[in-house]
Amino acid sequence: MKFTSRIAQALVAGAAIAAASVCAQDIKIGYNADQSATAVADLGMAGRWGFEAAVEDINKSGGLLGRKLVGVIRDDLGSPPKSIQNMTELIDNEKVIAVIGPANSGNALAWLHIPQQQKIPVIVPIGTATEITLRYAKEPQNYLFRVSMVDREQVALLGAYAVKASKTGKIAIMADTTGYGQGGIKDATDILALHGVKPVAVEKFGPKDTDMTSQLTKIKAAGADVVIIYAIADGAAHTLRSMEKIDYMPIALGTWGNLSSVLPRIAGNKLADHLILAASTTEDSNPRAKSLGERVRKNYPTMTTFACAAQSYDSVMLLAAAIKLAGTTDGEKVAAALEQVKGVQGIIKTYDKPFSKTDHEGLSVSDFYLARWQGPNVVRFQDAVTKAFTPADFKK
Repeated sequence: MKFTSRIAQALVAGAAIAAASVCAQDIKIGYNADQSATAVADLGMAGRWGFEAAVEDINKSGGLLGRKLVGVIRDDLGSPPKSIQNMTELIDNEKVIAVIGPANSGNALAWLHIPQQQKIPVIVPIGTATEITLRYAKEPQNYLFRVSMVDREQVALLGAYAVKASKTGKIAIMADTTGYGQGGIKDATDILALHGVKPVAVEKFGPKDTDMTSQLTKIKAAGADVVIIYAIADGAAHTLRSMEKIDYMPIALGTWGNLSSVLPRIAGNKLADHLILAASTTEDSNPRAKSLGERVRKNYPTMTTFACAAQSYDSVMLLAAAIKLAGTTDGEKVAAALEQVKGVQGIIKTYDKPFSKTDHEGLSVSDFYLARWQGPNVVRFQDAVTKAFTPADFKK
């Protein structure tokens, strides 16, 4: 009986070793973003489904280096400490070879040192803070890449529209007091200065504030006919509601975080439609986008933040192309290969050498356009101003 028992134990142990060996052949990549807790959870959820769609497509075409690609999902709850914990777990315990994420710029800025030190490539598909790809730009190898709307670049688009659309030349800035909002004030002020414009007012509000009538009254008194609102969707929604309260509806411009359904949910459709926002793509932009949108909606029927799904999908495809080019999953070699990949078909565009040694931004202002809510959907926005844009208008 003891002998039989030992044989059984040996067989179990052998099966476990064999299973572990098979699993070890999988290539794991992580996804770390808020999917439940803050106003950017909509963005993180859309990004997740785009990420998983890309993993599925890669496996359908044979995987990578003859191995299956496995996505490991983590929800960081919009919290920097949780996001740091997730990154440590993904890299140390799950042994991922790369990470896609996060949604919140502040979370990325909290843990950039971890993948940089451990030589794990990261492609950020949602977070927009300008510093993300620049902090380690002078290192021999920078491991931080991005396929998203950089703050400075989207402000170049918003600033160009503000200057062209203003009839008085008086432009104001409203921003929340988070690092995101304060960085936005700096970028917006700098961009407007390149156009020879100084804001007539710069007002701030707390991330939990719901009444901005005091700040807007000052902006109205300054004569601004265009207001750039630098905040995520809930802050922008309350700003729009406060505008309505004081019967002051200037041209309102916002960042792409306002793709979140939080905006119409708080502001209502009429006010949400009033905000003109920056976007990298919409579901009506090309057949590939339309197809991905229909596919993602099977898992996420209420998706409004399609750009996040597209950017995450493209991030995975660029990573896969780099792994193939490198012929290995070694982080240092994959990061170097990302700087060389070209001809990668994505949802937003065909990426023809999108990254270089000195530039880790996969998208630029030339890839962006303006959009607007139209009922439950976000559609491209065009008017006489946008139709007259030239590359020289986008100062940055």
